[in-house]
Amino acid sequence: MRQKLTPAFVTEATATPGAGRTTYWDEGLPGFGLMVTRNGHRSYVVQYRAGGRSRRMHLKNGLTLTAARKEARAILGDVARNRDPLGERRKAERAESSTVKAIVEEYLTREGKRLRSINERRATLQRHVLPRLGARLIGDITRTDIVRLLDRVADTAGAPMADHVLAHLRRVMSWHASRSDDFRSPIVRGMARTSPSQRRRQRILTDAELRAVWQAAEAPETAFGYLVQFLILTAARRNEAASMQRSEVSGDEWTIPQERYKTGLELVVPLSSAAQAILTAVPKIGKSGLVFTTDGKHPLSGFSKFKRAFDDKVLAKLREHDLDATLPRWTLHDLRRTARSLMSRAGVPSDHAERCLGHVIGGVRGVYDRHQYLPEKRRAFEALAALVERILNPPADNVVLLARAEP
Repeated sequence: MRQKLTPAFVTEATATPGAGRTTYWDEGLPGFGLMVTRNGHRSYVVQYRAGGRSRRMHLKNGLTLTAARKEARAILGDVARNRDPLGERRKAERAESSTVKAIVEEYLTREGKRLRSINERRATLQRHVLPRLGARLIGDITRTDIVRLLDRVADTAGAPMADHVLAHLRRVMSWHASRSDDFRSPIVRGMARTSPSQRRRQRILTDAELRAVWQAAEAPETAFGYLVQFLILTAARRNEAASMQRSEVSGDEWTIPQERYKTGLELVVPLSSAAQAILTAVPKIGKSGLVFTTDGKHPLSGFSKFKRAFDDKVLAKLREHDLDATLPRWTLHDLRRTARSLMSRAGVPSDHAERCLGHVIGGVRGVYDRHQYLPEKRRAFEALAALVERILNPPADNVVLLARAEP
């Protein structure tokens, strides 16, 4: 219905009784109106025709009547110049929701609950992908764009990191392709910068390196040092330990819940006396129950930053004994591999060591052997702790062999 729109009318207008909404069209500006719902919500609208189709465009909330009229005149002026403001707005909104940044954020939001490595994926994409490709429409990304991105990552962070970025970006694009009628991922085989054999790490720490790492972690300034020592004694994965809750520990057993464990199965880790001592020493921060935290609210993260400073301490410890010592690249996951190797060195049966690491035993045994092996794992972790202690404090080489007395 037509109505002279005034500030007083806008304030008092109500929907027609029985109607869900009523539009009052301004007598002074054809195509401009006030829409009022049954619940009293008010919004300004502009009605026009473009390309033979009728369009109704809602103006943004909070406008005064004067400001709404001004915006309506501008819209109707665009229409007179053969433009379609609503169509252009919708196109812009679709474009905004189709940027690489928008797709990445949607992927992380929708799939995050099912991804154990969600924080690491988010950090990698935000650090290496979004600054260069985030504002681009995902449909405009070409194979060349991907290659140049990987070149830059390889030059600045190394070929392994480039492959890491490629793996995460491939998952995002494959996920988007499964939900789109038109999108085809530009990522193809052959883009990796390293071979599978090169990506398979074999690094374990030497005894000297292990001593230096442990000593650098002593008297820690943050929870990171405690975490490093705990990883050595438990062979746990970094993120599974970093998110540890004190409520998960009962007696000498740490139960990693299935939603946080890689295999999707709950794992019970018997803690050696040395591992328990570390948990006792970690300062309690906040009321969240987190063991390894800096603010009492979130699990320890930002591992790269912590480790850069930590490596300087490790190298200093190495050079206390050898001025020319170097520290080849190592990762926190190498501690897990090192711990597993030390178990073999300590005489732990391979089958028991694999169960300590939570590895799934394949074949018929994996199906029918439901024994938890807790006593065996407990002995294995104590053997590991004992060997670590011997490495940290090797026996003095001061034994003198006495000559055998002549009969």
